[in-house]
Amino acid sequence: MLSSQDTDSSIRQTDTDAALARFSAVQKGYLQDPYIKPFVPRSHLQPPRPPLINIGTFVRATAIDDLVFQWLQNSTNQGTRCQIVSLGAGSDTRFWRIATGAHKDALAAYVELDFPEITTKKAMAIRKSKELSAVLGSPADVAVAHGGTGLTSPTYHLIAADLRLPPADTLARLLAAEGSPILSPTLPTLLLFECVLVYMSPAASSAVLQWFRDYFAPARSAVLGSIVYEMFRLQDSFGRVMVENLKARQVSLPGAAPYPDAASLPGRFLNLGFTAAHALTLKEIRKSYIPPAELERISHLELVDELEELDLVLEHYAITWGLFVPPSVAGSAAADGWSQWGLSAKKVSEPVDEDE
Repeated sequence: MLSSQDTDSSIRQTDTDAALARFSAVQKGYLQDPYIKPFVPRSHLQPPRPPLINIGTFVRATAIDDLVFQWLQNSTNQGTRCQIVSLGAGSDTRFWRIATGAHKDALAAYVELDFPEITTKKAMAIRKSKELSAVLGSPADVAVAHGGTGLTSPTYHLIAADLRLPPADTLARLLAAEGSPILSPTLPTLLLFECVLVYMSPAASSAVLQWFRDYFAPARSAVLGSIVYEMFRLQDSFGRVMVENLKARQVSLPGAAPYPDAASLPGRFLNLGFTAAHALTLKEIRKSYIPPAELERISHLELVDELEELDLVLEHYAITWGLFVPPSVAGSAAADGWSQWGLSAKKVSEPVDEDE
């Protein structure tokens, strides 16, 4: 029987898969990301991923970037800075893209949490890369933390944590640096979960979300948002094949059980008292929520024959976003601005800026 450590190794491998997929999408021209290469071992030897994976990565990244961009813009519009916490961040490069983009001044803190094996590798990659290290600030202000498993800087914080453990034993302890909280409970805060909660039990994932709700509740003035990207609808024939393929890699998906269809996805947030929640499948996003100019552009990058298969894959992945507006803010002009946060159909004004 496999040990829990072996199981965790299989889960950690999914981050490598995601990094390779993003690197492939960048190499093929679907996305712009000058910071992904240092996180891809032997990048010059990596073959491109199939078009279906490149397109799926593009749709996922474009939609999540849109939501994050809006969050940063809303904070600026409200005359405040905001915080972003990426849980199960893996090799994600979002901090660097924000910190060098048009909305860098909107960011008060950016926190990444993941298994210690992953954060240790990421900390090493950051320190080895002049491009990545330079974005963190002066070398005097950047320090290795938690025995080499993390980094801390004025804005960016990389922290090792097992999110399956009780939050009171992990989040409360790790989100304080030298006795001073990394996160302010009075600033708008966005939580990111990209293919994370599906690997956790529903009880464990609810506990993490509830901890953040409780953390911000005493201030009664901070808006809390969350974005979840993951697979769902695994009870149908295609979903069962996905599950069996992952089982062959020693990966299980305990967090998918409560979400048999798209209508069930907002319940993750609404059941915990969030003000609003919405969900879209990647198929819906590709069809109606990506700027037409972007769809036209990527249509020329690679020949795609398996459109039916692409749709089948995309309708088993979804992005769900939830928003909590405290009662003290509800009804105000600020609440009106935050209530507009979300993906809008057929945005034609301008493509999403991948550097945001």
